[in-house]
Amino acid sequence: MNSKLLFPLMLFCTLLATPSVFSQSSNQNRKQKTVNYNNNINNPLSASELALINEVYGSTANKNVLSKPQRLKDIKNILRNRVEIKNVPNPSDQKACTLLSEVPLMDYYVNNLQRDTNFNPQNFNPLKYLFNFYGNGTHMYRVDNTNYFIIIKSQHQ
Repeated sequence: MNSKLLFPLMLFCTLLATPSVFSQSSNQNRKQKTVNYNNNINNPLSASELALINEVYGSTANKNVLSKPQRLKDIKNILRNRVEIKNVPNPSDQKACTLLSEVPLMDYYVNNLQRDTNFNPQNFNPLKYLFNFYGNGTHMYRVDNTNYFIIIKSQHQ
């Protein structure tokens, strides 16, 4: 075979093989994590949970959440198992973290969605905020001018 043709052919074959080598090695380094759901996910939505979903998704709640079994399961998991609100009155026990006022609102579906003017842990809607629900690890946010902290637990517990 002509050496003028052999070099470009070898270069072409090398370039074709290179991406597959890189993709295989990067896939091996990433470990798939399983989401473990508590049994309470199988229970139907409560009226208050449905109200939280409707507040954020408005007229699109059925289309975007309620008719999608996996999405509904994930939201139930957030509401029932992954959000914890703690009152930490001792300043020495408090950690610096992102303030709730710095977290953007999830106002894609309801344009006039508003932040709570007064924080009440009993009726707080975590779906209203773009918290890091699907990142790795646990994340903590502080409610401005209070001793309340919102803890978003990892979905991979």
